[in-house]
Amino acid sequence: MTLNRYIFRRLIEIGISFFIILTGLFLLFHLAPGDPVARMVDPGMTAEDEMRLIAQLGLDQPLGHRYLKFVVNLFRGNLGISFHYGQPVSRIIADRLPNTILLFTTAVILSAIAGVWLGKIIAWRKGRSVDTAVTIGALVCHTLFLPWIALLLIWLLGYQLGWFPITGMISAEVWIDPQATLLTKLMDVLHHMVLPLLTLFLIHFGSYLLIMRSSMLDTLAEDYIYTARAKGLPERMIRDHHAAPNAALPVVTSVGLSLAFSINGGALTEKVFSWPGIGRELVFAVSNNDYPLALGCFLLIAVVVLLANLVVDVLYAFLDPRIRY
Repeated sequence: MTLNRYIFRRLIEIGISFFIILTGLFLLFHLAPGDPVARMVDPGMTAEDEMRLIAQLGLDQPLGHRYLKFVVNLFRGNLGISFHYGQPVSRIIADRLPNTILLFTTAVILSAIAGVWLGKIIAWRKGRSVDTAVTIGALVCHTLFLPWIALLLIWLLGYQLGWFPITGMISAEVWIDPQATLLTKLMDVLHHMVLPLLTLFLIHFGSYLLIMRSSMLDTLAEDYIYTARAKGLPERMIRDHHAAPNAALPVVTSVGLSLAFSINGGALTEKVFSWPGIGRELVFAVSNNDYPLALGCFLLIAVVVLLANLVVDVLYAFLDPRIRY
């Protein structure tokens, strides 16, 4: 099977999977207990006004009719109107998505680079004290409870030492100051990013390091590594140019899926740090029965995860010549 045929077949599978996910999510939200209108009703609203609101939201129509209408609108690029914000869901997602991508993509890439680099080094020094110490540290990072480490960093670096802002993404006084330059505003965003970025780095770093170390140890036992040593190649060249690239393949999978799942914004992280991203909106939408917004967020996550799996599989073929589709 050629690569193009493989991609075409996977795209068909992705389309079927997306349709199943779409149907399941729609039924899950619309059959779940809770009344979104009850959260929106003004105390002074009459029964007639309430019925009019229900009709405007389309909640008075049969479930099947609502489903077909949603599917048709979806393929037109219309995700509906948020019950709470009264704005198109696509606009809300477009406003929040860059914030999530900025924070979580940066965290995943930095932790992957650090994890791969340190993982290959300690695997090369297996059994030494540095290997034991770093591996234990990685295990601790990997098993950290995210809200706990986030609150600890807020208390220590934000509250006690006052080095970094505790919540939010920007400082209002900086962004409304007409004298503030673009560089000043960018530095303000970076200043707010430090605590959530450090939290995510610690959580992901341990996982990537352990994966790289395990894969590197398996690779070092391959015949071509012994052949390279028999040829008299320098040890650093064997480690960096022969063993590490192949050992990094499992990390590529992990990084690809981490980037995909990071689109949901890591709801806990965004909630703790009040970071205005997709994750926080997703939690809010589910908690307040805002069906259109919740559906839009979940469908975005589904599409990105499905496509990320395809990209990782195709990338494997370029990274490892032994893989054929």
